[in-house]
Amino acid sequence: MHSPAAPPIGLYVAQVSKVVSRAFDECLAAEGGSLPVWHVLVALTDGHAASQRELAEQVGIQDATLTHHLNAMEAARLVTRRRDPRNRRVHLVELTTEGEALHARLREAAAAFDGRLRGGFTDDELTRLRELLTRLRDNAV
Repeated sequence: MHSPAAPPIGLYVAQVSKVVSRAFDECLAAEGGSLPVWHVLVALTDGHAASQRELAEQVGIQDATLTHHLNAMEAARLVTRRRDPRNRRVHLVELTTEGEALHARLREAAAAFDGRLRGGFTDDELTRLRELLTRLRDNAV
């Protein structure tokens, strides 16, 4: 069997994903955030408290990993946690004023990063790219 002229598409997409993800995380870090913090802030921006379990599902991480991030975010006064009065075993998580301010800064940074990624692409190319990536995702599952 001979070597393909180009790397397998899955490997190439994984490499591109890693570069984009690292660059996005650096962009968020420059504003005092990170990708996990961004995900939690976005999930909480509707103004309603969420249980840690709901948050973990929405963000797509394990409860223990979320607890680690929430501990750091609580220490930085970005979120508060309190017991649910209807079920004392459940912790509700809410954004603080500081968390809302960080969310606003990170939202601007994310928009600027998105603009950077879109550079040089036409709207039609971006639509086609999204279609192709969606097909690739669907083929993977």
